[in-house]
Amino acid sequence: MDALVGFHVGFWDYAAFAALFIIVVAGLGAAVFILGLPGRIAIARKHPEADAVYLMGWVGFMAIVPWIQALIWAFKPTDVIDIRRLPKEERRETDAMIARMSGKAAPAADGRAAVEPHGKG
Repeated sequence: MDALVGFHVGFWDYAAFAALFIIVVAGLGAAVFILGLPGRIAIARKHPEADAVYLMGWVGFMAIVPWIQALIWAFKPTDVIDIRRLPKEERRETDAMIARMSGKAAPAADGRAAVEPHGKG
């Protein structure tokens, strides 16, 4: 080995190489953890655009700003409301509002079509 590198390679040289290897592996592990963090947060919070947040977190390594935006996006509260799970009174109000906005007859309290809206014969 001495002829190959030009000097004597001892125990401390191997220890330094091992330490550098461990530092590089730990750095790569930390990078993978940090780059995937926004996506994992979005998935855990059941974000509707979790896939996009995950991808933006990984692409954000090219510049810091997209990664920060992905992290903020992962924590942003979503306004998606599942109207199938509303209480009956709110469901009736929502159906009436949708009917009024679409120009159709508003449903009655028992589920049948009620009186036609203004301007409809």
